[in-house]
Amino acid sequence: MQPIRVLLVDVFGTLVDWRASLIELAEATASRAGVQADWAGIIDDWRRAYQPAMDRVRHGASWRDLDSLQRETLSDVLTRRNVRLSAEDSESLVQGWRQLRPWPDSRAGLDRLRRRHLTATLSNGHVALLVDLLKAADLRVDAVLSAQLAGSYKPDAEVYRTALRLLECQPEEAGMVAAHPSDLRAAAALGLRPMLVRRPLEWGPGTAPADPPELAGLLVTDGLDDLATALGC
Repeated sequence: MQPIRVLLVDVFGTLVDWRASLIELAEATASRAGVQADWAGIIDDWRRAYQPAMDRVRHGASWRDLDSLQRETLSDVLTRRNVRLSAEDSESLVQGWRQLRPWPDSRAGLDRLRRRHLTATLSNGHVALLVDLLKAADLRVDAVLSAQLAGSYKPDAEVYRTALRLLECQPEEAGMVAAHPSDLRAAAALGLRPMLVRRPLEWGPGTAPADPPELAGLLVTDGLDDLATALGC
């Protein structure tokens, strides 16, 4: 197997704990506004609406950045659950995707991976969102790449091809690091090495994580520190 030169790293769920961060923000925002609701359920519904909204773009709808999609899907979820938030409070939740907390191993693990590899995000978040998030979370990578640069969303093959083209990298020289099987399947289909980072708490305690996908050369790890060790960093 050819040595890996580039690591493309998913962000939401892989590097940062979107669920706990957003539930905490939603509860604080609602408390100030005097609004009571099942915020854990609302955040889960909001996240489940994420992929269908992006799929509509992948299937021909005009590309819009993640903030725009998140505003629309949050409004739909709140309406469905009969919860009223002011426009200002709803926007604070949308902007909360720029303030998500990293998993405990993410910062040190990324720093170790950068010793031997070129690291780049490959996220459905747009560039402005990712830059703000990485700065707030103090996460360091060598390049900030986004599905925005391909005018699409993962798992569209063009997103991965665009990242490889921009980094002047052949597929066999790259690994895709992600907590989500769909991301890894799409990358592996193009020849990138799939690297699963298990995040059993992504959907909260007591939820069963997805089974590792059956992919040739799959590397399964329990965090970025574990991945760095496996790669000899």
